[in-house]
Amino acid sequence: MSSTAKNREATQRRVRLSREQRLSQLLEVARWLVREEGTDALTLPRLAEQAGVAKPVVYDHFRTRNGLLTALYQDFDARQTALIDAALEGSASGLEEKASVIASSYVECVLAQGREIPGVLAALAGSPELETVKRDYQLDFIERCRKALAPFTGPRGIVQAGFWAMLGAADTLSNAAATGEITAQQAQDELYETIVAMTKRSNR
Repeated sequence: MSSTAKNREATQRRVRLSREQRLSQLLEVARWLVREEGTDALTLPRLAEQAGVAKPVVYDHFRTRNGLLTALYQDFDARQTALIDAALEGSASGLEEKASVIASSYVECVLAQGREIPGVLAALAGSPELETVKRDYQLDFIERCRKALAPFTGPRGIVQAGFWAMLGAADTLSNAAATGEITAQQAQDELYETIVAMTKRSNR
């Protein structure tokens, strides 16, 4: 075990955490494990070892490895949503400003996760847990975008298919930026154009 991990463990043993604090701590350690050792290394016993807690504590929070991976994805969603909400609230009121905020916030949040979330998604591929959580997040994100863009749309608003196309573009562009196929700026610019074009079409 590295000196950093030993220091973390020693500190954690001296502090009694609430259930919410413990969950936050375990997720932080899990993200660290994924960054340092990859998703395959992330097991509940390994997490307990690195977090300096007994195995039953970890199993009580997550029950299964899929439960842990799903919790990591939910945590990512929550942080991404908070980032986008704050950026939208602080932005100017025009269409271009709102579209720019949505595009830049989405790409930046994905890039900030490094390889964590792609690894988690790959490990959860095909699992019912992921499908439920991911769909809930997607629908919530679409509704947030619909609300932000509503002042600039025509009477019928933006069709649902348009939002799904935007979301697909957001994921694809962000992942391409994360793997270095394109730059972050290119991803943001292309997503921005997609959002503006989608919104303007609703006025025809």
